[in-house]
Amino acid sequence: MAHQISVFVENKPGRIERVTEILMKADVNIRAITVGGTFEYGVIKLLVDKPEAAYEALKSLGITAYKREIIAILMDDRPGGLHRIAKVFGQKKINIEDAYGFVIEDKKRAVLVVDVGKIQEAEKVLKEEGLTILSDEEIYSL
Repeated sequence: MAHQISVFVENKPGRIERVTEILMKADVNIRAITVGGTFEYGVIKLLVDKPEAAYEALKSLGITAYKREIIAILMDDRPGGLHRIAKVFGQKKINIEDAYGFVIEDKKRAVLVVDVGKIQEAEKVLKEEGLTILSDEEIYSL
């Protein structure tokens, strides 16, 4: 199962720099990042090649971080690629709590990373629909 790291920080200049410096020193490579926030606080969500090392490095320096299971779904990089996945989730009444995606240029494919409440049920439904779920090794090696 693949994991993402969520880091909670004050919404101030230099916070992303601090997190990325810690990960660099821990020899962790960031595969995808998303940043969201409010006026005072933000969440940095990271897909990294070594989630356990990232989590431990951040926690050891007092950074509030969480490691959470996610599903990484391979999809076609074309119009309708995302819709195919969204339709499956919608029809099966599985709520996507959080998601982000990125393109794999050399393969003309994309990856949709989703956080859902019922991971095992979602994986089963996706496989039944012929969709490919990337293993943790596959996602970390992109």
